[in-house]
Amino acid sequence: MLPQEIIRAKRDGRKLTRDEIEAFIAGLTSGAVTEGQAAAFAMAVFFRGMETDERVALTRAMTASGDRLEWASAHLPGPVVDKHSTGGVGDNVSLMLAPMLAVCGAYVPMISGRGLGHTGGTLDKLDSIPGYVTQPDNALFRKVTADVGCAIIGQTDNLAPADKRLYAIRDVTATVESIPLITASILAKKLAAGLQGLVMDVKSGSGAFMATPEGADELARSLVDVAVGAGLPTIALITDMNEPLASDAGNAVEVLNAVDYLTGARRDARLHEVTLALGGELLALCGLASDAAAGRAAMQRTLDSGAAAERFERMVSALGGPANFLRDAAKLLPQAPVETAATPERAGFVVEIDVRAVGIAVVELGGGRARVSDSIDPAVGLTQLAGLGAHVSASRPLARVHARDAASAARATATLRAAYRLGDAPPPPGAAVIARIDGAGV
Repeated sequence: MLPQEIIRAKRDGRKLTRDEIEAFIAGLTSGAVTEGQAAAFAMAVFFRGMETDERVALTRAMTASGDRLEWASAHLPGPVVDKHSTGGVGDNVSLMLAPMLAVCGAYVPMISGRGLGHTGGTLDKLDSIPGYVTQPDNALFRKVTADVGCAIIGQTDNLAPADKRLYAIRDVTATVESIPLITASILAKKLAAGLQGLVMDVKSGSGAFMATPEGADELARSLVDVAVGAGLPTIALITDMNEPLASDAGNAVEVLNAVDYLTGARRDARLHEVTLALGGELLALCGLASDAAAGRAAMQRTLDSGAAAERFERMVSALGGPANFLRDAAKLLPQAPVETAATPERAGFVVEIDVRAVGIAVVELGGGRARVSDSIDPAVGLTQLAGLGAHVSASRPLARVHARDAASAARATATLRAAYRLGDAPPPPGAAVIARIDGAGV
C-alpha cells in the first residue's frame, strides 16, 4: 500500500482499515515512510481523529514494531502489572507504588520516561541516586523484577521503536495533543512490556497536560477503551493537578520525599491518597484484592510494616545503588549549594496556583529540560511547597528554593511569586481523585 494513499484516506475523513494502519507503521519502522509522510499522517489524524478500533489497530501495530517482553518463562507466582501517569509536578508516585505493589504479590516491570517541559520524569529522579542503573540490559531487568518484585528502568531502543520515531515527529509538528496518537504512544510501550494489568493516572488541572476535566475525561476513556480492546485490563483515575502533588518538586528532593514517605518520616496527604487509590484499584484489577478498598488496606499495611521501604531499598541496591540507601539518603543524594526562602509579597491564603509555572521554575533552576538533549542538575528544586489553602507569610514561605547560585534562586522566587495567587480566606478543599473510568466507561 502506498503511504500517500493511506494519508489521503485519513485526510479525507475515511476510517482506516487494520491492514492500512499496519502497513503504514511497518513503513515507519523500516524507513520506507519518509518524515514528511509521517508528519502528514500525524496532522491528518490530529484533524480527522480515529475511531476506537482504529486506535486499537494503531496501538497494536506500534507494539509489534519492536521487542515484546514475555514473562511466562520466568514462572512468576503473581500478576505482571504497571502504572502510568500523564505527568505533573511533584508526582513521584511511581517510586513508592512499585515496591508497595511488589510486597502485595504483584510484579512490576515499570518502564518510565524522562521529564520534558514542565513535568518531571521518574528516570531523572532515579538518576540522582549514586550508582543506580536506569538502562540495564534485558537480563538484569528481568532478574531484578523476578527477584525483588519491581524494577523501574527506562525504555530500551527496541521497545516500540515506531512510537519513538512518530513521537519525535509529533513534537515538531504541533500534533502532540492528538488523543488517538497519545493513546497509542502510551499503550504501545505498556503492551510491549507484557503486562496483565494497568492503572492509569490521568492528571487534570493547571499543571496537567490535559488542563480541563473534559479533556482529561476524553483521554482517560480513550486509554481504557483502547487498552481493553487490545487485551490489557485497565482502570484510569482522573486526579487533580491544580497544586503540586507532593510538597517537593525536583529530582533528588523528590527521591528524598519518597524515602520519607516509605519510612513514615512524613507523608503529604494528597500524595498518600493518590498512591493508595491507584494501588488499591490495581490490586483489585489483577485479583490480589477482593475490591479497591481491600487493596488500599493492603497497600497501607506495606507501609505500616516497613516492608515497602525495605523492598524499595532492595530494588535500588539490585540496580547498582547503595545498599544502605534508606538510612543515608540525605547524605548520599546531591544537594544544591544555595538554599533560600521564596517568601510571598504579602501574607495571605493560597487560593490558586499556576502549577505549570511551578514546574517551569524547576526547569529554570536546571532541574528539567526544554529539549530531550538537555542535561539535568539533580540537586536543584523546590521543597516545602505551599498547597492550596495554606497560609503564607514572611515566616511561612511559598517554598524553599534549592539552587546552584543566588541569581537562579532569585529568578525561581520571582516565578513562584507570580504563580501563586493569595486571598484573605482559604478556598474550599478539593478532592485529589476526581473520577474513575473502567472498561465500561464508568
